[in-house]
Amino acid sequence: MEATDLTKRYGSIMAVDHISFRVEHGEFFGFLGPNGAGKTTTIRMLTGVIKPDFGTAHIMGYDIRKESLRAKQVLGILPEMANAYVDLTAWQNLMFQSELYGVSKKAREKRAVELLRKLGLYDRKDQAVKGFSKGMKQRLLLCMALVNDPRILVLDEPTTGLDVQSARLIREMLQHLARTGVTIFLTTHNMEEASQLCDRVAIINNGRIAAVDRPEKLRAATKELESIEIAFDRPIEIGSLSGLSNVIDAKKMGDKIRLYTTDPDDLIHQIVGYAKARELKIVALNVLAPSLEDIFIKLTEGK
Repeated sequence: MEATDLTKRYGSIMAVDHISFRVEHGEFFGFLGPNGAGKTTTIRMLTGVIKPDFGTAHIMGYDIRKESLRAKQVLGILPEMANAYVDLTAWQNLMFQSELYGVSKKAREKRAVELLRKLGLYDRKDQAVKGFSKGMKQRLLLCMALVNDPRILVLDEPTTGLDVQSARLIREMLQHLARTGVTIFLTTHNMEEASQLCDRVAIINNGRIAAVDRPEKLRAATKELESIEIAFDRPIEIGSLSGLSNVIDAKKMGDKIRLYTTDPDDLIHQIVGYAKARELKIVALNVLAPSLEDIFIKLTEGK
Protein backbone atom coordinates (compact mmCIF):
# COMPACT_ATOMS: atom_id res chain seq x y z
CA MET A 1 0.00 0.00 0.00
CA GLU A 2 1.39 3.40 -0.97
CA ALA A 3 0.03 6.94 -0.74
CA THR A 4 1.56 9.71 -2.82
CA ASP A 5 0.68 13.38 -2.21
CA LEU A 6 -2.82 12.50 -1.02
CA THR A 7 -4.77 15.72 -0.60
CA LYS A 8 -8.37 16.51 0.34
CA ARG A 9 -9.98 19.86 1.06
CA TYR A 10 -13.50 20.54 2.36
CA GLY A 11 -14.24 24.17 1.60
CA SER A 12 -11.70 26.24 3.51
CA ILE A 13 -10.52 23.25 5.56
CA MET A 14 -7.50 21.26 4.38
CA ALA A 15 -8.37 17.85 5.81
CA VAL A 16 -5.39 16.01 4.31
CA ASP A 17 -2.43 18.00 3.05
CA HIS A 18 -0.16 16.26 0.50
CA ILE A 19 0.73 13.22 2.62
CA SER A 20 2.92 10.37 1.39
CA PHE A 21 3.81 7.06 3.05
CA ARG A 22 4.37 3.42 2.20
CA VAL A 23 3.14 0.30 4.01
CA GLU A 24 5.21 -2.80 3.28
CA HIS A 25 3.71 -6.19 2.48
CA GLY A 26 2.82 -8.00 5.72
CA GLU A 27 3.44 -4.91 7.87
CA PHE A 28 1.23 -3.86 10.78
CA PHE A 29 1.07 -0.09 10.28
CA GLY A 30 -0.53 2.33 12.73
CA PHE A 31 -1.93 5.71 11.69
CA LEU A 32 -2.20 7.83 14.81
CA GLY A 33 -3.56 11.23 15.65
CA PRO A 34 -6.22 13.09 17.63
CA ASN A 35 -9.79 13.51 16.46
CA GLY A 36 -10.00 15.73 13.39
CA ALA A 37 -6.39 15.13 12.36
CA GLY A 38 -7.32 13.57 9.00
CA LYS A 39 -7.21 9.84 9.81
CA THR A 40 -10.68 8.93 8.59
CA THR A 41 -10.43 11.11 5.49
CA THR A 42 -7.18 9.35 4.61
CA ILE A 43 -8.82 5.94 5.00
CA ARG A 44 -11.72 7.01 2.79
CA MET A 45 -9.30 8.00 0.04
CA LEU A 46 -7.21 4.84 0.43
CA THR A 47 -10.29 2.64 0.11
CA GLY A 48 -11.90 4.53 -2.80
CA VAL A 49 -14.86 5.89 -0.83
CA ILE A 50 -13.94 9.45 -1.78
CA LYS A 51 -11.63 10.78 -4.48
CA PRO A 52 -8.57 12.82 -3.53
CA ASP A 53 -8.32 16.35 -4.87
CA PHE A 54 -4.69 15.61 -5.68
CA GLY A 55 -2.36 12.63 -5.48
CA THR A 56 -3.22 8.95 -5.50
CA ALA A 57 -2.86 5.65 -3.66
CA HIS A 58 -1.89 2.19 -4.83
CA ILE A 59 -3.26 -0.98 -3.24
CA MET A 60 -1.23 -4.09 -4.18
CA GLY A 61 -0.11 -2.13 -7.22
CA TYR A 62 -3.64 -1.08 -8.25
CA ASP A 63 -4.28 2.65 -8.63
CA ILE A 64 -7.28 3.39 -6.38
CA ARG A 65 -8.49 6.06 -8.81
CA LYS A 66 -8.14 4.07 -12.05
CA GLU A 67 -8.51 0.47 -10.83
CA SER A 68 -10.85 0.95 -7.89
CA LEU A 69 -12.70 -2.38 -8.26
CA ARG A 70 -9.54 -4.48 -8.36
CA ALA A 71 -8.09 -2.61 -5.41
CA LYS A 72 -11.24 -3.15 -3.34
CA GLN A 73 -11.22 -6.89 -4.08
CA VAL A 74 -8.00 -7.36 -2.09
CA LEU A 75 -9.15 -5.13 0.78
CA GLY A 76 -11.04 -5.85 3.98
CA ILE A 77 -12.44 -2.67 5.50
CA LEU A 78 -13.83 -1.83 8.94
CA PRO A 79 -14.85 1.86 8.82
CA GLU A 80 -15.33 3.93 11.97
CA MET A 81 -19.09 4.33 11.43
CA ALA A 82 -19.74 0.83 10.06
CA ASN A 83 -22.82 -1.10 11.13
CA ALA A 84 -24.32 -4.49 10.43
CA TYR A 85 -27.92 -5.00 9.35
CA VAL A 86 -29.56 -5.19 12.77
CA ASP A 87 -32.68 -7.06 11.65
CA LEU A 88 -30.57 -9.86 10.14
CA THR A 89 -28.75 -12.53 12.10
CA ALA A 90 -24.96 -12.59 12.39
CA TRP A 91 -24.90 -15.49 9.92
CA GLN A 92 -27.12 -13.68 7.41
CA ASN A 93 -24.91 -10.58 7.60
CA LEU A 94 -21.85 -12.66 6.81
CA MET A 95 -23.55 -14.48 3.94
CA PHE A 96 -24.72 -11.18 2.44
CA GLN A 97 -21.26 -9.62 2.73
CA SER A 98 -19.68 -12.71 1.16
CA GLU A 99 -22.04 -12.58 -1.82
CA LEU A 100 -21.11 -8.95 -2.43
CA TYR A 101 -17.48 -10.08 -2.74
CA GLY A 102 -18.44 -13.00 -4.96
CA VAL A 103 -17.29 -15.68 -2.50
CA SER A 104 -18.65 -19.13 -3.36
CA LYS A 105 -21.31 -20.68 -1.09
CA LYS A 106 -19.05 -23.46 0.19
CA ALA A 107 -16.13 -21.10 0.84
CA ARG A 108 -18.21 -18.42 2.55
CA GLU A 109 -19.91 -20.90 4.89
CA LYS A 110 -16.57 -22.41 5.91
CA ARG A 111 -15.02 -18.96 6.38
CA ALA A 112 -18.01 -17.70 8.40
CA VAL A 113 -17.87 -20.63 10.84
CA GLU A 114 -14.13 -20.13 11.32
CA LEU A 115 -14.42 -16.39 11.96
CA LEU A 116 -17.44 -16.61 14.27
CA ARG A 117 -15.70 -19.24 16.38
CA LYS A 118 -12.48 -17.22 16.64
CA LEU A 119 -14.30 -14.08 17.71
CA GLY A 120 -16.64 -15.81 20.18
CA LEU A 121 -19.88 -15.31 18.25
CA TYR A 122 -20.66 -18.77 16.90
CA ASP A 123 -23.24 -19.55 19.60
CA ARG A 124 -25.08 -16.32 18.70
CA LYS A 125 -24.89 -16.72 14.91
CA ASP A 126 -28.64 -17.24 14.48
CA GLN A 127 -29.70 -14.28 16.62
CA ALA A 128 -30.66 -10.87 15.24
CA VAL A 129 -27.86 -8.33 15.52
CA LYS A 130 -30.17 -5.77 17.16
CA GLY A 131 -29.81 -7.75 20.39
CA PHE A 132 -26.01 -7.62 20.32
CA SER A 133 -23.90 -5.45 22.60
CA LYS A 134 -21.55 -2.87 21.07
CA GLY A 135 -18.61 -5.20 21.56
CA MET A 136 -20.39 -8.08 19.86
CA LYS A 137 -21.39 -5.88 16.94
CA GLN A 138 -17.79 -4.73 16.49
CA ARG A 139 -16.56 -8.33 16.53
CA LEU A 140 -19.17 -9.20 13.90
CA LEU A 141 -18.07 -6.25 11.77
CA LEU A 142 -14.51 -7.55 11.91
CA CYS A 143 -15.79 -10.94 10.74
CA MET A 144 -17.53 -9.18 7.85
CA ALA A 145 -14.32 -7.33 6.95
CA LEU A 146 -12.44 -10.63 6.85
CA VAL A 147 -14.98 -12.82 5.08
CA ASN A 148 -13.36 -12.33 1.66
CA ASP A 149 -9.96 -13.39 3.09
CA PRO A 150 -8.35 -10.00 2.26
CA ARG A 151 -4.64 -9.46 1.73
CA ILE A 152 -4.87 -5.95 3.21
CA LEU A 153 -7.06 -5.07 6.20
CA VAL A 154 -7.96 -1.43 6.88
CA LEU A 155 -9.47 -0.57 10.27
CA ASP A 156 -10.61 2.80 11.62
CA GLU A 157 -10.38 2.80 15.45
CA PRO A 158 -11.85 -0.72 15.83
CA THR A 159 -11.55 -0.96 19.64
CA THR A 160 -12.70 2.52 20.68
CA GLY A 161 -15.36 2.36 23.39
CA LEU A 162 -15.37 -1.44 23.65
CA ASP A 163 -15.45 -3.60 26.76
CA VAL A 164 -12.15 -5.17 27.79
CA GLN A 165 -13.04 -8.66 26.54
CA SER A 166 -14.11 -7.51 23.06
CA ALA A 167 -11.10 -5.21 22.66
CA ARG A 168 -8.76 -8.05 23.67
CA LEU A 169 -10.40 -10.52 21.26
CA ILE A 170 -10.06 -8.05 18.40
CA ARG A 171 -6.40 -7.31 19.21
CA GLU A 172 -5.61 -11.03 19.43
CA MET A 173 -7.30 -11.62 16.08
CA LEU A 174 -5.31 -8.80 14.49
CA GLN A 175 -2.06 -10.18 15.90
CA HIS A 176 -2.91 -13.61 14.47
CA LEU A 177 -3.65 -12.10 11.06
CA ALA A 178 -0.38 -10.17 11.10
CA ARG A 179 1.51 -13.40 11.80
CA THR A 180 -0.10 -14.99 8.73
CA GLY A 181 1.16 -12.19 6.47
CA VAL A 182 -1.93 -9.97 6.19
CA THR A 183 -1.01 -6.30 5.78
CA ILE A 184 -2.88 -4.23 8.38
CA PHE A 185 -3.50 -0.48 8.34
CA LEU A 186 -4.92 0.65 11.68
CA THR A 187 -6.01 4.11 12.80
CA THR A 188 -6.13 4.73 16.52
CA HIS A 189 -5.52 7.43 19.11
CA ASN A 190 -4.37 4.83 21.63
CA MET A 191 -0.56 4.82 21.77
CA GLU A 192 -0.48 1.76 24.04
CA GLU A 193 -2.56 -0.20 21.54
CA ALA A 194 -0.26 0.90 18.74
CA SER A 195 2.80 -0.14 20.75
CA GLN A 196 1.33 -3.60 21.34
CA LEU A 197 0.36 -4.18 17.72
CA CYS A 198 2.27 -2.08 15.20
CA ASP A 199 5.61 -2.53 13.46
CA ARG A 200 5.62 1.15 12.50
CA VAL A 201 3.36 4.13 13.09
CA ALA A 202 2.72 7.49 11.45
CA ILE A 203 1.47 10.48 13.44
CA ILE A 204 -0.75 12.91 11.57
CA ASN A 205 -1.43 16.47 12.72
CA ASN A 206 -3.76 18.93 10.98
CA GLY A 207 -3.68 16.82 7.82
CA ARG A 208 0.12 16.52 7.70
CA ILE A 209 2.45 13.67 8.65
CA ALA A 210 4.49 14.72 11.69
CA ALA A 211 6.54 11.53 12.02
CA VAL A 212 6.82 7.95 10.72
CA ASP A 213 8.81 5.41 12.71
CA ARG A 214 8.71 2.40 15.02
CA PRO A 215 6.75 3.10 18.26
CA GLU A 216 9.77 2.63 20.51
CA LYS A 217 11.87 5.02 18.41
CA LEU A 218 9.15 7.64 18.77
CA ARG A 219 9.18 7.07 22.50
CA ALA A 220 12.96 7.43 22.53
CA ALA A 221 12.63 10.75 20.70
CA THR A 222 10.59 12.04 23.65
CA LYS A 223 12.56 10.36 26.44
CA GLU A 224 12.31 13.43 28.66
CA LEU A 225 8.56 12.78 28.87
CA GLU A 226 8.98 9.46 30.69
CA SER A 227 7.42 9.48 34.14
CA ILE A 228 7.13 7.55 37.37
CA GLU A 229 3.79 7.31 39.13
CA ILE A 230 4.14 6.73 42.86
CA ALA A 231 1.75 6.26 45.79
CA PHE A 232 2.65 6.00 49.48
CA ASP A 233 0.70 4.72 52.47
CA ARG A 234 0.02 8.27 53.62
CA PRO A 235 -0.22 11.70 51.96
CA ILE A 236 2.95 13.73 51.38
CA GLU A 237 3.74 17.21 50.14
CA ILE A 238 4.41 17.10 46.41
CA GLY A 239 7.09 19.75 46.78
CA SER A 240 9.29 17.39 48.79
CA LEU A 241 9.51 15.04 45.79
CA SER A 242 9.95 17.68 43.12
CA GLY A 243 13.30 18.52 44.67
CA LEU A 244 14.78 15.11 43.76
CA SER A 245 17.37 15.22 40.99
CA ASN A 246 16.27 14.32 37.45
CA VAL A 247 12.69 15.48 38.15
CA ILE A 248 11.52 17.77 35.35
CA ASP A 249 7.98 18.22 36.63
CA ALA A 250 5.70 16.83 39.36
CA LYS A 251 1.91 16.52 39.25
CA LYS A 252 -0.70 15.18 41.65
CA MET A 253 -2.89 12.52 39.99
CA GLY A 254 -5.64 11.53 42.44
CA ASP A 255 -3.93 9.71 45.32
CA LYS A 256 -0.73 9.32 43.29
CA ILE A 257 2.10 11.63 42.25
CA ARG A 258 3.57 11.61 38.75
CA LEU A 259 7.20 12.61 38.34
CA TYR A 260 8.51 13.39 34.84
CA THR A 261 12.16 12.50 34.39
CA THR A 262 15.00 11.83 31.94
CA ASP A 263 16.37 8.96 34.04
CA PRO A 264 13.66 6.68 35.55
CA ASP A 265 16.17 4.14 36.93
CA ASP A 266 18.08 6.73 38.97
CA LEU A 267 14.87 8.37 40.16
CA ILE A 268 13.46 5.05 41.41
CA HIS A 269 16.53 4.59 43.60
CA GLN A 270 16.05 8.12 44.96
CA ILE A 271 12.36 7.46 45.68
CA VAL A 272 13.23 4.28 47.62
CA GLY A 273 15.74 6.26 49.70
CA TYR A 274 13.20 9.05 50.19
CA ALA A 275 10.61 6.55 51.47
CA LYS A 276 13.05 4.86 53.87
CA ALA A 277 14.19 8.19 55.33
CA ARG A 278 10.58 9.18 56.09
CA GLU A 279 9.37 5.70 57.09
CA LEU A 280 6.91 5.65 54.18
CA LYS A 281 5.61 2.47 52.56
CA ILE A 282 5.46 2.44 48.76
CA VAL A 283 2.07 0.99 47.78
CA ALA A 284 2.37 1.56 44.02
CA LEU A 285 5.18 2.48 41.65
CA ASN A 286 4.88 2.44 37.86
CA VAL A 287 7.25 3.61 35.13
CA LEU A 288 5.16 5.18 32.37
CA ALA A 289 6.21 5.68 28.78
CA PRO A 290 5.10 8.90 27.08
CA SER A 291 1.43 8.90 26.14
CA LEU A 292 0.33 9.62 22.58
CA GLU A 293 -0.69 13.08 23.76
CA ASP A 294 2.80 13.69 25.17
CA ILE A 295 4.50 12.45 21.99
CA PHE A 296 2.08 14.29 19.73
CA ILE A 297 2.67 17.62 21.48
CA LYS A 298 6.44 17.09 21.49
CA LEU A 299 6.63 16.18 17.79
CA THR A 300 4.28 18.90 16.56
CA GLU A 301 5.00 21.84 18.87
CA GLY A 302 5.73 24.95 16.88
CA LYS A 303 4.71 23.30 13.60
